[in-house]
Amino acid sequence: MRSKHFFIMIACVLIVALGAVFFFTSNDSGEPLSPSGTPLTGGEATESLSDEELLEKFSQALETIDSSYVEELDQADLIEGAINGMVETLDDPFSSYMNREDAEEFQQSLSSNFEGIGAEVGMVDGQVTIISPMKDSPAEQAGILPNDSIVAIDGESIEGWSVDEAVAQIRGEGGTDVTLTIDRSAAADTFDVEVTRDTITVESVRTETIEKDGQTVGHLEVTNFSEDVATQFEEGLTELENEGMDGLIVDVRGNPGGYLQAAEEIGDQLIPEGEPVVQIEDGSGEKHAYLSKMEETKDYPVVGLINGSSASASEILAAAMKESAGFELVGETTFGKGTVQQSIPMEDGSALKITTDRWLTAGGNNIDGEGVEPTIEKMQPDYFYSIALSVEEPLVADTVSDQVTNAQNMLKGLGFETGRNDGYFDEQTEQAVKAFQQSVDLEDSGEIDQETAGRLQEEILEHIRDSDNDLQLQTAIDVVLGHRDN
Repeated sequence: MRSKHFFIMIACVLIVALGAVFFFTSNDSGEPLSPSGTPLTGGEATESLSDEELLEKFSQALETIDSSYVEELDQADLIEGAINGMVETLDDPFSSYMNREDAEEFQQSLSSNFEGIGAEVGMVDGQVTIISPMKDSPAEQAGILPNDSIVAIDGESIEGWSVDEAVAQIRGEGGTDVTLTIDRSAAADTFDVEVTRDTITVESVRTETIEKDGQTVGHLEVTNFSEDVATQFEEGLTELENEGMDGLIVDVRGNPGGYLQAAEEIGDQLIPEGEPVVQIEDGSGEKHAYLSKMEETKDYPVVGLINGSSASASEILAAAMKESAGFELVGETTFGKGTVQQSIPMEDGSALKITTDRWLTAGGNNIDGEGVEPTIEKMQPDYFYSIALSVEEPLVADTVSDQVTNAQNMLKGLGFETGRNDGYFDEQTEQAVKAFQQSVDLEDSGEIDQETAGRLQEEILEHIRDSDNDLQLQTAIDVVLGHRDN
């Protein structure tokens, strides 16, 4: 059977060849001929070529461009362009070619430490998009949100850039700044966010116990699915069980995913034995289910926490908890990434990150582009989604803007009532700004300048980190205790 990789290769050569001069052999009627003399007529002619003829055609195109183009070319650049063209032909936002430097940075991002802003970035609808900022990362602290599209980096448009090109520009030495121009669906205009890079330490699992109504609830947060996350999960779960918890919350909010195997191994610790954790579908449509190996069912209630930036492996685990274990899921519909990628190294140190499979939920559902729905929907207060405040010129009374809306949501969340959040800076909003400024020892001008905006963001982030203000977590606690009462 002819390999599909040859057809991808030819498509990429045609992309690379645009704008160059070619000299094709033709017959008397003017039809171009293949290397063997067979007339070529569009896609049907390409389909008729043997594997050897396809390779020969590729070599001919490379040689023709290299020898005939008006300017001197580097053949290595042509090959790199051809490989990129092949990947672009896939029209898959999660597949990419990484040169040696990009591949090294990608591998570094999977380690426990790297320097950058701490955010998972992907391609959504042709735009480089924030999938999820890591918890407590510079990206989160700067107010960057899931689904924010990046349109420029340090003032330079990134239109047409790949994800890897954007990531390479965003990353950098800790302590340095990068300015991202953000396009947010809730905002009428783009705005700039300055982020100070830092050394990002990836802590895959966090645990705590929460006391309420005389009972103990274990809160186990999984921040990413690294190689050793299942071991960390087991250690954290054992610690919580030894503390005598009455119920468990598994929190994968803001978790961008990671290794498929890690999700399966955590499933072994939560999903009843013999029940599916995930189903994998290869390119031929053949499916294989991974079944849980857990030997002992938990004797306490378990609840999952999800949101719109729970992606990939997070969704695998959440769906299995819902469909195979019958656990409640609290929060918001997840991101909706239902494909599996592998990073395949090449001899020169470069790599191809390629979508190799699709995954289906434990119940066989395809959530790609749809996400996993919670069983108990719970949104956070408005200010959780309005923590980015970009102020180049002071926001003043009797003006209207999306930044005013964000400020109004923040002020209300902190207890300074504005009476509205429609973006109009009215007298009550001005009074709320003055009251806030007085509370943090700033001049009570009633205007939101950069200093006031910065303090407002600091205060709202601290407010958000207080678990008492986390409505999704509080709802999950109530659900756990409600189950326990039953």
